[in-house]
Amino acid sequence: MEIELLEKENTPKNVIDHCKAVCKKAMKIAANFDNVDKDLIRKGAILHDIGRSKTHGITHAIKGVEIAKKYGYSQDVLNIIERHIGAGITEEEAVKLGLPKKSYIPQTLEEKIVAHADNLISGSEEVDIDFVIEKWKRNIEDSDDNIERLIKLDNELIKAFEE
Repeated sequence: MEIELLEKENTPKNVIDHCKAVCKKAMKIAANFDNVDKDLIRKGAILHDIGRSKTHGITHAIKGVEIAKKYGYSQDVLNIIERHIGAGITEEEAVKLGLPKKSYIPQTLEEKIVAHADNLISGSEEVDIDFVIEKWKRNIEDSDDNIERLIKLDNELIKAFEE
């Protein structure tokens, strides 16, 4: 149903492919946890970039919430969409980026899983944490705090389960 919604909202095919890849990665990460809502993760992962049907800017998360709300999605899904950007955006960073003043840091395990799965997918290909760090160093001004949050997420969701 979520894929059909992406199509109905005229989401570009490459974004739909990206959302499918993020969903696959998120479900892989979720398999390590007994206490997560896998259906919520699936819905959030597929819909996380629905706002890209309207804009490819930083506000795509805000637009995505507006669209998903229109279709009656729960607050849990809306939170995943709103908080999926990078490893989260602090209130101070949000103001600098022109977003409404609030924290966009993922709070729940489900939110963290979708946000990090999104980090680990470039286009529709899986990448490693080092690739993401290098990309952020090139593209994000003052990226140290963002990279620190990224590494913390990776340690919590990925490294903790490696042998």
